[in-house]
Amino acid sequence: MNAAPPPAPPHAGERAPARGRIVSLLGSPFRPRALLEGAHLLLNLPVGIAGFLIAVVGLSVSGALVITFVGLPLLAGVLVLLRTFSHLERARARVFLGADIAEPDPVVPRAGGRGGLRWLGSVLRSTASWRAVLSALIGLPWGVFSFTVTVAFWGMGLGLLTYPVTFWILRANGEPGAGINVDGEGGGWVWDDPFELAMTVVAGLLVLLAGAQVIRGVAAVERALAPLLFGPSAEGARVRQLETDRAIVVDTSAADLRRIERDLHDGAQARLVALAMDLGLAKEKLTSDPEAAARMVDEAHGEVKLALQELRDLARGIHPAILTDRGLGPSLSQVAARCTVPVRVEVELGARPAEAIEGIAYFTVSELLQNVSKHSGARRAAVEIWRAGDRLMLQVIDDGRGGADPAAGSGLAGLAERLAAVDGMLAVESPAGGPTTVTAALPWRDRSAG
Repeated sequence: MNAAPPPAPPHAGERAPARGRIVSLLGSPFRPRALLEGAHLLLNLPVGIAGFLIAVVGLSVSGALVITFVGLPLLAGVLVLLRTFSHLERARARVFLGADIAEPDPVVPRAGGRGGLRWLGSVLRSTASWRAVLSALIGLPWGVFSFTVTVAFWGMGLGLLTYPVTFWILRANGEPGAGINVDGEGGGWVWDDPFELAMTVVAGLLVLLAGAQVIRGVAAVERALAPLLFGPSAEGARVRQLETDRAIVVDTSAADLRRIERDLHDGAQARLVALAMDLGLAKEKLTSDPEAAARMVDEAHGEVKLALQELRDLARGIHPAILTDRGLGPSLSQVAARCTVPVRVEVELGARPAEAIEGIAYFTVSELLQNVSKHSGARRAAVEIWRAGDRLMLQVIDDGRGGADPAAGSGLAGLAERLAAVDGMLAVESPAGGPTTVTAALPWRDRSAG
C-alpha cells in the first residue's frame, strides 16, 4: 500500500499570505508609484522656484509700469505665461501622480470693444489666470517643504541601507577609523562591527518604509489640491456640464423628431395615400359597379379607423392629452392599463409640477413599464410617485428576474442621460433573481414657474 502523505503543519496555508504581505510591505518604498511620487516631490523645488520668479518679477515689473500703456499688456502676458506654466503642471501631475486634471476655463473675449482690448480684459478677468498666479506663489514654499521631506527620508534611508558597502569601500581604501560615529563628537561609540552594520541596514529600511508613507501622504495632499489650482473653476465645470446636458437634450429631441417623421411617413401617411387611391377607384366604379364601390368604401372606412388609431398613438407618444388635462395620476393609470402585467399606481402629490418636469416623469415611467413588459418576466409591478423637498421622486418596482444593468448599454443608460440633462438622477437596484427597483429623482419646479 502507498503510504499516506504526512499531514500538513497547522496553519501552513496562513503563512503564505502573511509572508506575501511582509514582502509587499518591504517592497513598498521601491514600487514604481512610490518612486514616481517621490520624484514629483523632488521636482517641486526647481519648478516652484521657476514659477515663483516668473510671478514675482512679472507682477512687480508690470505693476510698476501699470501707469504707462505697457503695464496692462505686460500683466496680461505674465498671466498667459503662468497659465502655460499651469498647463505643464497638469501634465506633470498626470505623469507622476496619476491625476487627470481637466483644462481650466478658456479665455473667451467678451462682446464689445476692439479685439485686442477684449482679449486683454478677458485675460485679466479670468479666475483661471489668477489661480495660476496663486499656484506659482505658493509653489515655492510647498516645493521647499516637499523637497526637504523627500530628501530627508530618502537620503537618510538609502544612506543607512547602503552604508555596509560604503564601510567596506572605506576600509579597503585604508580608512581604519571608518564607521558610524554614534555620539557625533568624533569619538566614543562607533558602529563598525558586522552586527552594528546589519542594524544600519534595518534602520535604513525602517526609515524608507516610514518615508514611503509620509511621501504618499504629501503626494495625496498635492493630488487633492492640484484640481483646485490648475483645473477648471466650479462655475466653469458647471457650464461644461450644462453644455454636455444641452447636447444630450438636442440629440434626444432630434432622435424624437426623426422617429415621429418615420412613424408619420411609414404609418399614417402611407395609409392615407392608400385610402385616397381606394376612394378614387370607388368613385370610378360608383356608376358601373355600385356593389364593388360599396365594398371599397367599406374597406376605406376600416383604413380610416386604423389611420386614426395610429395618429392617436403618435400623439400620445408626443404628449398625451390626458396628462395635460388631468395630471400624472390618471395618465399613468392609463399607461399601466396597457402594460402586460398588473401595475399598482400610487401618486401622492399635493400640487402638479411644472409641465416639463411632469412630461419627463410621465415618459420615464412609460419607458420603465415598457421594459417591465418586454424584458422582466414579472408577474406584477408598482409605480410610486411622491415629492421629497425640492425633488419629484418616482419608483418602479417589479418582481421579475432582475439583472438590469445601465452600464450594459441598455435603454436605462439613455434614460439616465436624459434625466441627468435636467439635473435628475436614476438609480437601479436589480440583483439576479429580482426584484428590480428603479428610482428616479427630478428637480421640483412649481407649475406657476413653468
